[in-house]
Amino acid sequence: MRKNNYSRLLLLLIGITATQVSVAQLTDQGMNKLLNYVRGSITFSERQYNGVHLSEEHFFQDQVLPAAGGKWRLDLKVNQVKGNKDVVDVAATFRLTEGKAAATAVAVGFNFSNWSTSNYVLVPASLYNGNRYRTIGYGYSPPYPHDMYYNPKVPLTISNNPRLSIEPNKSSLVELQTGNMATPAVCFYAPGEQKGFIVLTEQQTKWGNSGVTITEDAAKDKFAFSISAPAVRKMATGFGDFHQSGDKAPDWNTGDEVTLHFRVYVFDATSIPMLLTKFMKVRKDLSGESVPRNILPMSKLLELATGICSNNFIQNDIGSYYKPENNNDFQLGWVSGMINTYPMLSLNNDLERERVGKELDFVVNKLQGKSGYFFGGIKANGEIMTEKMNPDFPERQAMVRKNADVLFWMVKHLMLLKETGHATMIHKEWEEAAKKLATAFANTWNKHGEFGQYIAPETGEIAVFNSTAGALVPAGMALAANYFGRKDWLNIAEKSATFYYQRDVAGQGLTGGDCGDISQDANSESAFGFLESLMALYYYTNDHKWLAMAGAQASLCATWTISYPPVFPASSTIGKLQCNMMGAVWASIQNKHAAPGICTSSGDDLFKLFRATGKLLYADLIRDIQHAHAEAVNMPGHITNNYMIGASMERIQPSDAEGKESVGNFIYTRNSWTETNGMLMALELPGIYVVTDKAQLYVFDHIVAKVIKKSAAGIELECYNPTHYDAKVTVMAETSKQALHPLSYTACMQWPKVTVKAGGKSRVSINGKVVKCEAL
Repeated sequence: MRKNNYSRLLLLLIGITATQVSVAQLTDQGMNKLLNYVRGSITFSERQYNGVHLSEEHFFQDQVLPAAGGKWRLDLKVNQVKGNKDVVDVAATFRLTEGKAAATAVAVGFNFSNWSTSNYVLVPASLYNGNRYRTIGYGYSPPYPHDMYYNPKVPLTISNNPRLSIEPNKSSLVELQTGNMATPAVCFYAPGEQKGFIVLTEQQTKWGNSGVTITEDAAKDKFAFSISAPAVRKMATGFGDFHQSGDKAPDWNTGDEVTLHFRVYVFDATSIPMLLTKFMKVRKDLSGESVPRNILPMSKLLELATGICSNNFIQNDIGSYYKPENNNDFQLGWVSGMINTYPMLSLNNDLERERVGKELDFVVNKLQGKSGYFFGGIKANGEIMTEKMNPDFPERQAMVRKNADVLFWMVKHLMLLKETGHATMIHKEWEEAAKKLATAFANTWNKHGEFGQYIAPETGEIAVFNSTAGALVPAGMALAANYFGRKDWLNIAEKSATFYYQRDVAGQGLTGGDCGDISQDANSESAFGFLESLMALYYYTNDHKWLAMAGAQASLCATWTISYPPVFPASSTIGKLQCNMMGAVWASIQNKHAAPGICTSSGDDLFKLFRATGKLLYADLIRDIQHAHAEAVNMPGHITNNYMIGASMERIQPSDAEGKESVGNFIYTRNSWTETNGMLMALELPGIYVVTDKAQLYVFDHIVAKVIKKSAAGIELECYNPTHYDAKVTVMAETSKQALHPLSYTACMQWPKVTVKAGGKSRVSINGKVVKCEAL
């Protein structure tokens, strides 16, 4: 494509934006010519249904469309977007001007010819690389077939999710509604055209959530998708299965109208990471920047959640530990086992320090296999838990992800003990266990050039290959390399991170398979886990190439994070509480729900990436995640899961994957991992981050702060706490020169705290490392 012609075309299209345009103007003079650069065209239609079955579709050729029983009018408005030459904003208003129209929807269609299966297709939180992979089972967490075990050539295998067909000569149909997406969008990267394409739309019209239907023909050379008001699907997607949608096209009366608002981006791109990066930049453009609610100070959350965790410490016949679930079984890593210990250790009191030590003893003595790998858990009766077993292969298996968690968090515990002046408490057995585990990972990498998804802790063999289940392994190896002085382990960390980035992120636009109840599906946990690894390598090598990779990876993380305040049913719990769930994190393409926070992490790597680059998008992302988490916490006057005060649970449900009645409602239980990531965010994110020489600040906590004075003596802030709870706000203040150095893993223990009373104001004075506070 000639770039100059492309730029002139965009300017031409934007030039017709003043008021209304006709269908002919939009298609013939502008949009279709723009879309031609990705071999596309656009249509506008009215659809008639018999139940959920399309019976007739009529296309607008002009502003007026006669139809049986009535007449339609289509008004198009093209809005100029300042400073953007690669975007066109369109509002299409469909109005029934005469008569009635029963069981009818309206739609905007995008059609693409000369399509290629090499094109990368993204629908945030629903489709990654089109989900064009081998599929197994029909339902939640399907068992693995025989050929997936001890097979280095096993193809990436996912659960029964909406997908583009991998089978030859088979067409594809993907039926979604906007509630299935972290951002209502359809995106693709076309390597043959060296172009990226993004369409953003809004969640709903007066008819409810809009639909997104994707088709590909059997020859796989034609691709199309439509945005419809409302969604009318034959089948709705569930957790690895499908069910009758229960959708209904509405009946229109004279004067009824809806507007489908969308933005189209066509831009130069030479890689999947370029598409992801562009998506992160524009994901909020249509919905606008929403301000999260300040409702629960991080210090209050930490107080309540550590109280819950402390009360869940048990001592029984198999050992002593903080319960990671609601029963007495112990599950290691993943959903908080030996992760919830870290914020408890940070409390730096004798009782919890002793308890953490007992749990580390328990984990090391009961769960480490002969190879150095750990088993994934142990039941209260002493029975070792096994994972993803197949009767043909009796050797006991464990998740690679859980072992990555153990290495990463074990070393972080050791570092924290040293930071707090308790190095003498470190047991030699803990260090030996960590070394033995790092050695096991090194052996696996040297033998196979990957870590696999499931391993056999006794033999050390990979039981199931492929996936990004080892997303956090490079971080664990980097920490262990530094702690134990093993450069060879750092070398493996770098090589394995490069492998995952090239094969999975740049090569397929996804990471996946590190969650214990999915197949090798794309998921958010591996995305955030791999970001942790990339930032660990930046910390220990100071090589900026890892920052570049981390930027692309953060963009992938953003595809899993809700980018706008979703509208929930007014009768639902979330609807009644008017929660702003922008920032809730979707689980996986199988487990179609969002959750409060990252499983299981503070996401402080996003803060570190923001600090290293100065790019606000990264700070905004983790701020949104933290605030959405707070919306899910059960508090007086804000009852969510109807459990104990300070508790939370993993279900924030914008979709009807579990039935329409589940949308916007919590499940009345609690999850330790959501409480744990809340504690970690309160611990590892500063409440206020200040760059003193530039008089710049960013607020992560639930307060409002502003700079009121800057002088040679320092900087002064005014802080206001709009919540019902007193806040003890951590302050991280540094110069822009200091910000050039990577942040240590225990830096949070040095941050001073300032008190801002509920509903009150305080003045905070900062002079170097000296921080003073007085109430106003």
